[in-house]
Amino acid sequence: MSYARLIRPVIDRVYVGARWAARPRMEAFYAERGASLGFENSFFSGVLARPMPAEALADALVYTDGDMTAELAQGVTVVDADGTWHLTEPGRELALFAQRATAEAAAELWSAGPSLLPGLASVPRLADLVGRVLAAGLATGGPAFRAMAPAYEPDDASPAMLLTTRLGTLRHHRADAHRAAWRAAGLTVEQITALPDGPERQAIESETDRLDEPAYAVLSADERWELLAGLGALPS
Repeated sequence: MSYARLIRPVIDRVYVGARWAARPRMEAFYAERGASLGFENSFFSGVLARPMPAEALADALVYTDGDMTAELAQGVTVVDADGTWHLTEPGRELALFAQRATAEAAAELWSAGPSLLPGLASVPRLADLVGRVLAAGLATGGPAFRAMAPAYEPDDASPAMLLTTRLGTLRHHRADAHRAAWRAAGLTVEQITALPDGPERQAIESETDRLDEPAYAVLSADERWELLAGLGALPS
């Protein structure tokens, strides 16, 4: 099995765990402002740094209906004549809170594990390793990844913020690879969603691995196992 496929569920577990832990506080913050969680919440690591091009947003939302009506109605974002999406000031406030809440929830989770595990002490090193993978991925990432990277990282970002933000961004490298793989196979989004396990599905997953793997080549073999083990040891 490729390293890219091996580490993907570990990345997902750590990042999604932090996001779910943060959700109640995000919902409360949004409710006070009459808003609902939207694209600024899902893509904060990118949209806080730069506007999001139409192609990148379409790819990132390809498995959904792609409806941005709520974000526009709530004044979270505006779209220009080229189809590029820009955060408004209220949208930026929401995105900044989403980033901070995710980091705070992660730090709480990671400090609550058994004392025999490194927990928060391992986070600065893991953030550094993921940062190097992100930098390498700029050469191979697709539209969504290029919109998300380099990730927005405030000067006072905690190690937990750096790691959660970078993991959220890194997930888009494989997502782009997967979309490229099933499109190259001539499939539509409806077809790939319904495709059962079998030779065709496995061929697409193998091509996804091939496209995703180069980003990790920047790490030595020991560093790759260090990253896998370190993320795997974080509570969720």
